Amino acid sequence: MPLDAFLLALAAAALHAGWNVLVARATDVRAATTVALCLSVVLFAPIAAATWRVEAEAIPWLAVSAVLELAYFLLLTAAYRDSDVSLVYPIARGVAPVFVLLGGWLAGATLGALQAVGVVLVGVGVLLVRGITRRADRRGVLLALLIAGTIAGYTLADNQGIEHASAIAYLELVLAPVAVAALVAYAAAGRLAEVRQQVGVPTVAAALGTFGAYALALAALERAPAAPVAAVRETSVLFAVGLGALVLHERVTGMRVVGTVLVVVGVVLVATA
Repeated sequence: MPLDAFLLALAAAALHAGWNVLVARATDVRAATTVALCLSVVLFAPIAAATWRVEAEAIPWLAVSAVLELAYFLLLTAAYRDSDVSLVYPIARGVAPVFVLLGGWLAGATLGALQAVGVVLVGVGVLLVRGITRRADRRGVLLALLIAGTIAGYTLADNQGIEHASAIAYLELVLAPVAVAALVAYAAAGRLAEVRQQVGVPTVAAALGTFGAYALALAALERAPAAPVAAVRETSVLFAVGLGALVLHERVTGMRVVGTVLVVVGVVLVATA
């Protein structure tokens, strides 16, 4: 993997974890995420227009991806309201590639020995991140697993749809309906003031982080194969745990750190074996 591709993927990982932490620290997580989402759609618009290419074959995949992105948005904001980023993020991002791999295996693809080891490591890592005591945050873990399911679902849909559209135009059409739906829901409830209150430097930074992470990942993919880029990209779980401790002052135990490292190693094996 070329050094420039590695650094681009690593920067994408850091930015992705960073914007998650920014919205998680907001007083109203869902409203802040709505603002960041809407701003990111606006920021994408000029580039999407300049690079526009959307074929009719992309439309079904766009629809599926948009529905799953909306589910992701609702589940993520629900999880961050009550649970730690250092719990939710590693499980959601680590389990998603495993779900994709297992889905392919059930469809008839071959599961290699190292990939099987990777699945086991992710499973053990998730257990350690969750904690093995009775006081473990079961709701947070359940939401993280559901989030992983939506990530796996839209990843599979996007893998098909992106063949028929330019990348940023495709993403714009996926995210725009989600942003509109979120705003309409707030407007229907007479709660747009809550959204306006979250407009500020953190949400602008979160929107830029969303855009920047995606752009950096695309740049890395132009320079290296998808598998190693994806593996480096998932080191975002390490950044999320570190930022959760430093910025959100979450209690990150040694067991959670070890679990997070196992998740990263497992994902690397799943992605590159």
